[in-house]
Amino acid sequence: MGSTEEDQAFDVVVVGSINMDFVAFASRLPGRGETVTGHSFTASPGGKGANQAVAAARLGARTALLGCVGGDTIGSTLRASLEANGVGCAAIKVVENSASGVAMIVVDGTGANMIVVAPGGNWLLTGSDIVAHENLIGQARIVALQLEIPLAVTVLAAQTARRLGKTVVLNPAPAQPLPETLLRSIDYLVPNETEATELTGIAVSDVESAAQAAMALRQCGAARVIVTLGERGVVAVTETGTVHYPAHAAEAIDTTGAGDTFIGGLCCGLASGLELPSAIALGQAAAAISVTRPGAQQSIPYRLEVEV
Repeated sequence: MGSTEEDQAFDVVVVGSINMDFVAFASRLPGRGETVTGHSFTASPGGKGANQAVAAARLGARTALLGCVGGDTIGSTLRASLEANGVGCAAIKVVENSASGVAMIVVDGTGANMIVVAPGGNWLLTGSDIVAHENLIGQARIVALQLEIPLAVTVLAAQTARRLGKTVVLNPAPAQPLPETLLRSIDYLVPNETEATELTGIAVSDVESAAQAAMALRQCGAARVIVTLGERGVVAVTETGTVHYPAHAAEAIDTTGAGDTFIGGLCCGLASGLELPSAIALGQAAAAISVTRPGAQQSIPYRLEVEV
């Protein structure tokens, strides 16, 4: 009798969201109550969980995704896209009477964006699903999490992964208060400057303030904190000290998905046995390529394109 997907060993298991991204491009972002005429539009697979899974897979990690979609056409399209990118999908639940998650994104001429997410099936992932797929988590080296699914499910996934001796990476997006039980289950907490600001109350605007916020988050329980600062690079605060990693030079046209690409690269690097500086370098190099291309998943490079 052949083995099932969940009997196989994965380098990275992502527990998280799966969305369809509807992206409008305009010269500038609209203000409150304002309508701005755009110049183009795309619809493409996204969601932080799916993006990070695709990034890890394209960069060379054997990757599976544990998530939920609705029983609609969008859900079928999202799953087919993940499979086409080499992501294991056996643990993706389909809820027939629910819509799948969607994200509405506006991107301006500088590559900056505004995003609104309608969670759909993502909010129907439950603790029972984590328990049902504990074997899948147990086969992984790295378990990657975000906050676009119910917080209680993320907490259980983190605790399960920690109990099974896995390395846990959390991207705290969208930012919200994090219980100590979650923080103490995290090996690598990876916020951007906005999320670090919201989590700590420290206004993160440069390398120094990012380091201060990271140290505060470590004091709250996270083992290591990596703050991504876009064009200003990355600040990592670990038990060995604080290091700033400058960003790769890139002419950005769309930053959507860049953070997810970085995290996918980081997880891929850690899963392959790279030391943290080299894993960060892989994530940064991949993210620098992604911002030069439009879209989220379609902008993620393959390993052969990335020089580190």
